[in-house]
Amino acid sequence: MILPLAFLPSGLQAASFFMPVDKITEPTPERYTVCFDHSCTTIVTDSLSQDEWGMVTQPLRKPAMTAEEERLAIARSIARFEDIVGRHTGTYRDLGRNLRGFGQPGQLDCIDESTNTTTYLRLLERGGLLRHHRVLERSTRFGLFVGMPHTTAVIEETGNGDRYAVDSWFLDNGQPPYIARLEVWKAGGAPENE
Repeated sequence: MILPLAFLPSGLQAASFFMPVDKITEPTPERYTVCFDHSCTTIVTDSLSQDEWGMVTQPLRKPAMTAEEERLAIARSIARFEDIVGRHTGTYRDLGRNLRGFGQPGQLDCIDESTNTTTYLRLLERGGLLRHHRVLERSTRFGLFVGMPHTTAVIEETGNGDRYAVDSWFLDNGQPPYIARLEVWKAGGAPENE
């Protein structure tokens, strides 16, 4: 039986939805998992070469960045991850949102996108490249005014505790993700509303 969203507990987090059971929980550039084909139907193990790791981390290697600059660098790094991993896995054809590419091989929905983006963020965090942020569990927005349930990766600014959605679902593969304050995102925030 499928219950209407109104019956879900209000504090329920995305981590309890569609978490792949064979996901690598301590990813390294040499071994991490990515998923695709809607709600992590396909899960593969991938790796980055040293040159590829250098390419994805380069935006975050600028010294003395502010937290805002770091968020912009995170967006560039995630775009580079998607570009490289897309060539490895065939997800380079992924089209933003769900309907444009629905049913095509290598298409990602928000569960896939948020899972993969969280993995990429954890790789950056474990590599010591996030100086102003830490990676949190994914978050899901619900409600009549924001459309269907939608899930995103989340980071928290360490200096003030502000939380940000890092949402790569809106745009095609290899485009920088939409990053917005989590409360703006939860209220229906999207790139076209900026």
